[in-house]
Formats: sequence, C-alpha cells, structure tokens
Amino acid sequence: MIGLIFGETSFPNEILKKVKKKKLNYLIIDLTKLKKFKKDKKSFSVSIGQFGKIINILKENKCKKVLFAGKVSKPNFSKLKLDLKGFYYIPRIIKASKVGDAAILKEIINILKQQSINTISSISFNPELSLKKGNYSKTKPNKKDNKNIKKAITTLNRLGKYNFSQGTVVRNNKVIAIEGRDGTEKMLKKCKSKKYSGEGVLVKFPKKKQDLRVDLPTVGLKTLKQCQIAGLKGIVLKDRQNVFLDKKKCFNFANKNKIFITVK
Repeated sequence: MIGLIFGETSFPNEILKKVKKKKLNYLIIDLTKLKKFKKDKKSFSVSIGQFGKIINILKENKCKKVLFAGKVSKPNFSKLKLDLKGFYYIPRIIKASKVGDAAILKEIINILKQQSINTISSISFNPELSLKKGNYSKTKPNKKDNKNIKKAITTLNRLGKYNFSQGTVVRNNKVIAIEGRDGTEKMLKKCKSKKYSGEGVLVKFPKKKQDLRVDLPTVGLKTLKQCQIAGLKGIVLKDRQNVFLDKKKCFNFANKNKIFITVK
C-alpha cells in the first residue's frame, strides 16, 4: 500500500493515473483546499494540522511508504484544525515555515520517518515526466542565450543555502528577477518587456538544501505561455531534477513561438 499525499497543481493527477494503471494499492491524503480527490473512494480529506489523523490513516492501512506531489503552501496557522498530535508537532511546522514551503514538507517527512513511514521520490511511478539533459525544441540557445543561462545558474548557485528560490530570469546578461515566495508566475509578470521581446531566459533549478524526493521545479504549458507573454526566449531546467507536464503541448507551443526548452 502506498500513501499518496496530494496538494495543488495537476501533477498529482498524473501520478494517480499511473498508480491506477499499474493496479497498485493506494490511498490518498487530500491536502487540497477544494478537496479535489473527494470522489475517489480511497481518498481522505485531512487538514495539514491533523497529524494524528494522517498517521493513523497510514498505519491502519499498513502504509509504510508515502509519496508527496503537488504544492502544499504555508497554511494560516491561526485557522488550522489541530488534533492532539497536531498541537505537539505544530511548533516544528511553524519554525520550518519561516524558511519556506519546501521546509514545511521536509519537516512533515521527518515526522513521518519517526513513525517508520518512509518517503519515496515524487516521480517514482512517473520517471517519464522528468526531462534528461538535452534540447527539446527546434529553437536552440545561441551564444547570447548561453551567457544569460550561465549568469542565471551562477546567480542561483550563489543564493543562501536556505533560500526558497527555484528560479531566476536573466536578460542581456542582467538578473531581472529572482523567484520569491509568491512563485514563478508572479516573477514572470514582473519581467514583461516589449522593448526586449524574444530575449532572456528563465532558469528553474531545485532550491538549495532541497529534498529531491519532493517539490521539484514543475513546468507545464502554463509556464511556457507565461514565458511567451513575458517576452522570454527560453527556459532551462536541471537534468532529471524537474517535473515536466503536458510535454507534447509544450513542445508544440515552444516550436510555434520559437522558444527553446533546454535541460542542463
């Protein structure tokens, strides 16, 4: 039995499809705000503060392994529904939240490990969703683009080890924006430029000190469209340390709009 701990985004849907196709025994811990998986008979809608309930569900169903997928954002701690174990663990979660969303997941992983419940990679069942090193578009980075890419990677590498940024935008060898707590979409909105349309690159690499089992940089058609609106020429990911959704649609969109998709 595998425990699927699901948050927001469409990534969990891809995992669920594969798990069902493989006819694996599973249950879902649904942490989404709108309880997206409530129609599934094997789904349990739980608040992130109900650790006792989460642990009991997993143990009662003999789940020794769990998989995290989807975004679990920092909750409003004053409005959380807490059970007894929630009251016990919540100080650790609050402390972790000051570092970032990924730190919250990491702390939950540690709590589950203390209960002999181990976490596996979010792409364990869907390795095809992670791109390997190479170019995936007709358009390729030129010398100017490669300078921008190098600058972006250097910038991300120099960030503090507890920084929560997964992405940065570089245009004309200048750092235009670094991803903040609000995420990639809001960062890209700030980068829109008519003057420099068709120039610049978005690089999305895992955060420093990131647990690569969870919260990998995720890219999909929405991201490509946001890059196109921002006037960027391409997007760069790290070899097998990404989740790439809607591949066919993304590649078609990139080719149509002369955007490059490169994995380093």
